[in-house]
Amino acid sequence: MRKFIFLYVFLFCGICFAHFGMIIPDVDYVGNKNESTIGVKIMFAHPFDGQTITMERPEEFGVIVNGDKVSLINKLKETKVTGYNEKDGHTGYFLKYTLEKPGDYIFYFISKPYWESADDKYTIHYTKVIVNGFELQDTWYKEIGLKTEIVPLTCPYTIYKGNTFSGIVKVDGKVAPFTDVKVEYYNENGRAKIPNPLFETQIIKCDGNGVFSYSFPESGWWGFSAVNTDDKNEIPYRDKLKKVEIGADLWLRVHIFRK
Repeated sequence: MRKFIFLYVFLFCGICFAHFGMIIPDVDYVGNKNESTIGVKIMFAHPFDGQTITMERPEEFGVIVNGDKVSLINKLKETKVTGYNEKDGHTGYFLKYTLEKPGDYIFYFISKPYWESADDKYTIHYTKVIVNGFELQDTWYKEIGLKTEIVPLTCPYTIYKGNTFSGIVKVDGKVAPFTDVKVEYYNENGRAKIPNPLFETQIIKCDGNGVFSYSFPESGWWGFSAVNTDDKNEIPYRDKLKKVEIGADLWLRVHIFRK
């Protein structure tokens, strides 16, 4: 008997305009002490269609370096973030950060719960991005202890256009089999075009070990959002307890191979 095992089922959702938590640094690699101060932008958005969403100050924001966690919540400055497809924009946050020693800098935030009326539930984003400092690759593949997170199986800051990235989705430190992972391109200047709206947000189905893979058709920033439900948490809304969706978001930058 032949056994057909589909490890990665690639689907396309309808016109669903995925809501991503985003951390976008100026760069994903710092190799020069004279250029070690970077800007980091934090926001909610529909990355491809150029629409931002007002974001409350995160519940938690920080960076993990060489295994040490440093809170940066008090250093966040409120700012206005504007997508290419809007005039006024919405509230986001920004900070300048200086990398002082070699290692992987894992920036992360935990959003405050926000109400999704269309889905009749709350959502919390657990978002992270990894910046390498001075070529020491030490912790990019490690969990950082979030409620849910995407743990890279491929180094996230050495990816060329056409390369394949793999990650594993975890909830409460355990693998989350068959999770849906949304994939979207940060169409920052609005120049990227797609064949039809079905391509805006693509969905990968993890395998039974919580693993997924994706190959990049274009350079730039790409976001992954692995969506699950927190079975241990409900939040009251108008005197009724509502389910809480948790999204593990990971951002990485895809580069062009130059000859």
